[in-house]
Amino acid sequence: MNLYEHTIVARQDVTSSQIKQLTEKYSKIVKKNEGEILQTQNWGLLNLSYIIKKNKKGNYIHFKFKGPTKIISDLEENESMDKNLLRYLTVKVKKFDLETNYFDIKDDNEKKKSENQNKEKN
Repeated sequence: MNLYEHTIVARQDVTSSQIKQLTEKYSKIVKKNEGEILQTQNWGLLNLSYIIKKNKKGNYIHFKFKGPTKIISDLEENESMDKNLLRYLTVKVKKFDLETNYFDIKDDNEKKKSENQNKEKN
């Protein structure tokens, strides 16, 4: 079984219920093709580097899964027809980092605590 990281970018005007539907839809495709989803992250609404189909922002959803290669062609075939998606990207990886969420929103107190802990370690 291969390990994959898969990110989809949905339009900025997609509702939270539609995002859940997209997540479930593509999770089912992975499971249908004998794959296993290890982690799903909703990165939220982020600025795009350039305008895509009249959108300046996009809702990012990130999947980490393992499975056979045939999953990728099935996923991308469905995604190319989905009007709610702007872009998608699949990357084959050697191992996963399941602990770090790079797009977690921390409040100011948590940031200060983590900075202090890093200073103490050095």
